[in-house]
Amino acid sequence: MKKENQATIEKFLEDYRALKPTRFSYAETTKITNQFSKKLGEGGYGTVYKGKLSNEIFVAVKVLNNFKGNGEEFIIEVGTIGRIHHVNVVRLVGFCADGFRRALVYEFLPNDSLEKFIFQAGSKRNTLGWKKLQDIALGIAKGIEYLHQGCDQQILHFDIKPHNILLDHNFNPKICDFGLAKLCCKEQSGVSMTAARGTIGYIAPEVLSRNFGRVSYKSDVYSFGMLLLEMVGGRKNNDLTANASQVYFPKWIFNQLSQVEELHIRIEEGDDAIILKKLAIVGLWCIQWYPTDRPSMKVVVQMLEGDGNNLTMPPHPVLATNGTNSIAGIHGRLHQTELAVISEAE
Repeated sequence: MKKENQATIEKFLEDYRALKPTRFSYAETTKITNQFSKKLGEGGYGTVYKGKLSNEIFVAVKVLNNFKGNGEEFIIEVGTIGRIHHVNVVRLVGFCADGFRRALVYEFLPNDSLEKFIFQAGSKRNTLGWKKLQDIALGIAKGIEYLHQGCDQQILHFDIKPHNILLDHNFNPKICDFGLAKLCCKEQSGVSMTAARGTIGYIAPEVLSRNFGRVSYKSDVYSFGMLLLEMVGGRKNNDLTANASQVYFPKWIFNQLSQVEELHIRIEEGDDAIILKKLAIVGLWCIQWYPTDRPSMKVVVQMLEGDGNNLTMPPHPVLATNGTNSIAGIHGRLHQTELAVISEAE
C-alpha cells in the first residue's frame, strides 16, 4: 500500500513539475516536437509546432526566429506569463534558451483561435451560438481584468484581438501572445512608449498619437471593445477587402443596434437578441475615443454579467461624428502623423 501511495505521489510530482515553467534544452525541445514534425502555424515571430511531454500532456511550442529582435519578446513572455496563473490566460509550461535557440512551450489548446469561429461566412457564421459567444466574451474580460488588477504588477497586453484568443476543448477562452506586453506598477497612471505597438484596427488612438506619451490599461479596453464588435458583426473592423466607401464598422454597428433584424446576424432564440445588443453596447463603450470615457475591465465584467437592461447607449464613435464615415477615411486618419495628443488623466 505504501509503495502504491509513493507511486501516486511521484506521479503527481511529475505532473506538477510539468505544469510549472521548466527550462528545456534544445535537444529536449526537438524530442517534445518529434523533430518539429507537426506545424501548427507561423508568423513574423517564428513557427509553432505541436508537441507532447512524457506524461501525455500536449503542448504548443513556439520556436522564435533568432534573427528577429534582441530577445525582447522572449524575455517579456517568460517574465510576464511565466509568473501568472488564471483560467483565461494561456499557461506557459516551459521554455528553451539554449545558445541562440529560443522557444516557448505552452499548453496545447485544440480549438485554435477565436478568429477561426467568428469570421466564417454563410451558414458557418457563428456556429458557437450567442450564449457561448457571451461566455467567451466574459472569459476574455475576466482574463484582461486579472492582468490589470490581479497580479503583483499590472500587465498591459497591447495586442488583444481574436487571433490571440485561444479556445480549449470546452471553448473556454485563453489570452495568449504577450510579446508586446508591458509591466506597470499599479500606482502609476500608465507606461511610457516610444513607438506604437499592436495590430491596426485594435490599437487605441492614444497609442497612435504622434507625441507618444504615457498609455494606460484603457488601451487594452479599447482593443477588447473592437474584438466585441467583431464578434457581433462577424467581420474584421479593418477589412481591407471591403468597399473603401463602406461605413466605418463601429458606426455601422451603432446605427443598426436598435434594428437587430437588419444586422444580417443569425438569431436562433429570443434571448439571442438581448445578448447581441448587450455585447454591442459594451463594445461601443469600450472604444470611446477618450480613455477616461472607457470603463475599466472590472466594470466591463459587471456589464457582461448583468442582464443588459440597465445599460445605456454610449455616444457615437467619435471618429465617425467628425466627418469621417468611410473605411478609407478612418484608415487614413489613423495613419496620420498629426494625431493630437490624448490625455490619459484619470
